[in-house]
Amino acid sequence: MAGRRAGSLRLLVVVVLMVTAWAGIGFRLFQLQIVKAAELKELGVEQRLKVRELAPERGSIFDRSGRELAVTIEGATVGADTTQVVRPEDTAALLAGTLRVDEQTVLDKLTGDRRWVTIARQVAPDLGDEVRRLDIPGIYIYPEPKRVYPEGSLAAQVLGFVDPDGKGLEGLEYRYNDELSGIPGELRVETDLSGRVIPQGQYEVRPAIPGSDLVTTIDRDIQYIAERECAAAVQSSEAERCTAVVLDPRTGEVLALAVQPGFDPNDHTAAPAERWVDWAVLGTYEPGSTQKLITVSAALEEHVVNWNTTFEVPDQIEVVEGACSGGEDYGCYRDFNRHDPATWSVKDIVTKSSNVGTILIQQELGRRALAEYIAKFGLGSKTGVDAPGEAEGIINLDPTCGPCFSSAAIGYSVSVTPLQMAAAYGAVANDGVWVQPHLVSEIVDGSGTRAPIEPATRQVISADTAQLMRFLLRNVVEEGTGHNAAVPGYSVGGKTGTARKNVPGVGYTDDFIVSFIGMAPIENPRIIVAVVVDSPQIGDTGGTVAAPVFSRIAEDTLHHLGVPPDAP
Repeated sequence: MAGRRAGSLRLLVVVVLMVTAWAGIGFRLFQLQIVKAAELKELGVEQRLKVRELAPERGSIFDRSGRELAVTIEGATVGADTTQVVRPEDTAALLAGTLRVDEQTVLDKLTGDRRWVTIARQVAPDLGDEVRRLDIPGIYIYPEPKRVYPEGSLAAQVLGFVDPDGKGLEGLEYRYNDELSGIPGELRVETDLSGRVIPQGQYEVRPAIPGSDLVTTIDRDIQYIAERECAAAVQSSEAERCTAVVLDPRTGEVLALAVQPGFDPNDHTAAPAERWVDWAVLGTYEPGSTQKLITVSAALEEHVVNWNTTFEVPDQIEVVEGACSGGEDYGCYRDFNRHDPATWSVKDIVTKSSNVGTILIQQELGRRALAEYIAKFGLGSKTGVDAPGEAEGIINLDPTCGPCFSSAAIGYSVSVTPLQMAAAYGAVANDGVWVQPHLVSEIVDGSGTRAPIEPATRQVISADTAQLMRFLLRNVVEEGTGHNAAVPGYSVGGKTGTARKNVPGVGYTDDFIVSFIGMAPIENPRIIVAVVVDSPQIGDTGGTVAAPVFSRIAEDTLHHLGVPPDAP
């Protein structure tokens, strides 16, 4: 009896346990299949769903006529699965010979502890084809976008370059990286555990939006002319550097911006980093006598002098008491060529580039007006050109500094960029209207919509003053220090500049920075050409070194633009 009751009790316990277990299983199934069905379904999809970013095509950069300066092509990247490489030494030798890379570096990669290694990124497609034909076990070739510069070193400092992932690092590539890069797309696809696409599974594509194209103001042919002549000047004068800017004074368009020596952006690491610098925009220097354009323009505009106002001009002037007698240059200014005291007009002072005469004009003008016009002409502030890292320059016009205003009048005590000075001369060429220089004329998006660039403008001096200054600048070339800047068949005006080089932390050295900035044709200027030569070892004045470079650039540019010669 007791045994039967014990058996019944065990059976009851088993039944209760089984019912409880099935109830638990049922409850769990209810939770999974009903309550959490949607959540688990989504989780399952997420585990199967693979998301891949689709890189957009980077926009191209063109010159003003639509000729390609920077484009993206499909390059080839070579990689290796080291577990599949059979003979590493032979493989390294074959790849090094084909790809023109270091054999030991390749061997180190193939014998390292990483399974997948990259041998060479973004090589030319034909090199990728050569490697593919070798049919080496474990070596794979896959496409990867590659940025190329069809014109090689032409306009390298303007264009800049990108990193291997296509991100702009210098020049326009950096300044307009967001516009050029476009917007990445996305691919969403369901795959099985082996990574194979599941038929009828989710497959969504959001296409990438291509980057916008840039149409620059650069004229490829004028850029070539400027670089050719700058390179020749560096060689003939044994200079450290030559910078040239060609500007349309009516529109502010930079037709050429040359810096020599240059580099090839297709292989920028082959050149020292200082060659990557756009010295026309980032480099500052004391302009010397080219600054006299601003001093004399201000005096004419303020009617404190006219072109025929005369001064008694000695060959030296003392603006700090005792400076000249004490043997110190601080506060004592001299003309480049010694001369007896002479009666010179403003025209004579500009033609002869007299430092002393210009300081006498500045003294009539006054300190406040000089400072105002230096600012009006754009010195000491960025032009706003669309290039990265533009320098402002430095204007040292401390009222407590005895000689600073006299120094500024003749191009010392101020530091400027070549582009600032080109724009200042552009204002005189453009009837007194300063126009903001720029490198990009319009941005064209993937749909073909064009967004033109509108430069800022401001009236700096009157049209009458500008016309009178052009007359004075013409005389500099025809009768004065700028005679080497003459262009056959065209009337030219401009100004020479010679300044001792001031090195930060060192002071003034025995080297010079020489320049010539001018315009042509003088009656209706179509171009401004600014030439700055750093540390020439053969020749030491703007008239002997920079003026001939101006002449050659201006002549070929005027011919290229189809500007007719002056009427007889």
